[in-house]
Amino acid sequence: MTSTTSHPMSPDRPPRKPPRRVRAMRRTLRGMPAAPYRVAYEADLRIPAADGSPLVADHYFPAAPGDFPTLLLRSPYGRGFPWSSMYGLAFAEHGFHVVLQSCRGTGGSGGTFALWHNEAADGQSTLAWLREQPWFTGVLGTIGSSYLGYTQWATALDPPPELRAMVFHAGLHDPHAYFHAGGVFHLENALATTAGFLHQHRSNWRFVKAAIRLQRTLRRVARTLPLSDACALGLGERVPFLEGALAHPDAADPHWAGADAGRAADTLSVPTLLVAGRHDVMFEQNLGQYHRLRRAGCETALLVGPWTHASMLQQGWPEVFADSLAWLRAHLYDDRSTLRESPVRVHVGGADDWRDLPEWPPVDAAAQRRYIAADGALSDRPDPASAPLTLRYDPADPTPSVGGATLSPKAGPRDNTALEARDDVLIFTTPPLTEPLEVCGPVLAELYAATGTDHIDVFARLCDVDERGRSTNVCDGILRLTPNGSSPARVVVVLSATAYRFAAGHRMRLQLSGGAHPRFARNTGSGEPAHTAREIVPTSVALYPDSALVLSVVPTRTPDGRPVDRP
Repeated sequence: MTSTTSHPMSPDRPPRKPPRRVRAMRRTLRGMPAAPYRVAYEADLRIPAADGSPLVADHYFPAAPGDFPTLLLRSPYGRGFPWSSMYGLAFAEHGFHVVLQSCRGTGGSGGTFALWHNEAADGQSTLAWLREQPWFTGVLGTIGSSYLGYTQWATALDPPPELRAMVFHAGLHDPHAYFHAGGVFHLENALATTAGFLHQHRSNWRFVKAAIRLQRTLRRVARTLPLSDACALGLGERVPFLEGALAHPDAADPHWAGADAGRAADTLSVPTLLVAGRHDVMFEQNLGQYHRLRRAGCETALLVGPWTHASMLQQGWPEVFADSLAWLRAHLYDDRSTLRESPVRVHVGGADDWRDLPEWPPVDAAAQRRYIAADGALSDRPDPASAPLTLRYDPADPTPSVGGATLSPKAGPRDNTALEARDDVLIFTTPPLTEPLEVCGPVLAELYAATGTDHIDVFARLCDVDERGRSTNVCDGILRLTPNGSSPARVVVVLSATAYRFAAGHRMRLQLSGGAHPRFARNTGSGEPAHTAREIVPTSVALYPDSALVLSVVPTRTPDGRPVDRP
């Protein structure tokens, strides 16, 4: 349906200004473009789901005559901060109807929240309601971060003809991979995410209280076995969807049937912008989405910043908002005047500048190996005379996690010096670099390992060591190993991809350990199922000299992407 006015024609629910707290929070956003429209607001609209459950939504829209496209956000975290001010009000100021809806069982919506199960059907019910609204012009976009990305992918499984653009900010598509990537349960992130699902839709204060409780109990949680009891301790209750995730580590288990909505990307033709952070918990999923969309021939853009999950919507918001607004205007208004020319824009750590690229990873990225040695060296040639090294792990004193891709305030790059002083951490370091070295793309630890009869994990991390000896994490990954006897077998630990320049005079370091607890649940070493394991057994793995760090190295570039000429 089309209209000649943006004002909903509902005599029993006249539009009004957005709530004062929403307007106040909007004024705190810095670096935002000037807003051309004042905004009106309708609250608590009830949208019927297919089973009759009411799905509650708020509607923000320009307080001006004319036709405006619509943005849909579906959230399990409530309709308050940050969604109301950063999405509802901010995008309505720039000429969009914004419908911000609470997923079923959250934020006043009827029914019961069941992680992933109802999002596709409820999204289609919402689209049917939109078509009946007098202000809906038939031009639709979707946008949102985190689980609001999952609700978009669920809608894209059967994309409506009105859908003209999608924008994902650190969006999830695969719940199993979020809980279990690398064969290891992501304990700390799982607890933080579950606390958000349980409490944020009720009020931010309840969520803050739950987060404080979790932080205060985290040390006890980290010591508690089995893991199901540890999770209940941290959250103050047993949560069925979390216990289900914990008890089903295999992605092929029927428990996860239908959970991976990323298959929508394999056939999608809707122009899609992906915004990701190098230190974000969703980064690898976002890169996977990018590659699937590209293979499908879908118009796709990628923005990768130096962000964690939280800082993307804080320090990164001006960049994220500008890119998102340009994409939406290009595809919902047919106005490409502010759209960047390059389809890929990536922040390069270490250099603290941006690269505009035609694709990711750069076509001129070349694999470069650096081999480990018993003396702690990391060199460009293997040393056949180097003896195997033993990596030991004691789950009674698990190697702690430091920084990295977590939902913690301590996420991202951190000083690893104290961690690397532990005797259960092996480090391998290059000599000081004589010239800058730029890594753009996948990073792997290709190891030749013999575990004997032991059950052990290998956590691998790439670090940048400066002239003062401070070691800062760049990217990392983990892999669960099973007993493979006394002969070495090739295993590959996939670290998250990165874009990073190591400065001249700095050193590259590969850090190896048996875990990063409580970010990842410790391997008890007993071989018992992870969710019921109680016995703890010290373990070890032998690492052989052909083991190497594999980097995607590109020519050092200027900020506009041109290779730097070398004399």
